[in-house]
Amino acid sequence: QVQLVESGGGLVQPGGSLRLSCAASGSISSINAKGWYRQAPGKERELVAITAGVITNYADSVKGRFSVRIVNAKNTMYLQMNSLKPEDTAVYYCKYVVRGYSYWGQGTQVTVSS
Repeated sequence: QVQLVESGGGLVQPGGSLRLSCAASGSISSINAKGWYRQAPGKERELVAITAGVITNYADSVKGRFSVRIVNAKNTMYLQMNSLKPEDTAVYYCKYVVRGYSYWGQGTQVTVSS
């Protein structure tokens, strides 16, 4: 019903920037919420940012550094990541909640290292 394709991950130095994208297709006419999660090695998956209606909530660890942008014409959600830190290293996943059901992207690796 809903397919999510992520891209944009890679290797970046501390202090650098990276932009992730999540392209959605299928039956996405009734979206309850959408956002980004991440999972670092040996850690639980955690919320990065989530958008519902006109507001976006960010995890304290990324506030002021990460931002979400929605481009409706492309059915794409972006995560702009600035001032990256080594602790941001993780697999990042996008999620759409459509008609109360959660759909996940395949994940994209972000590595922050010197």
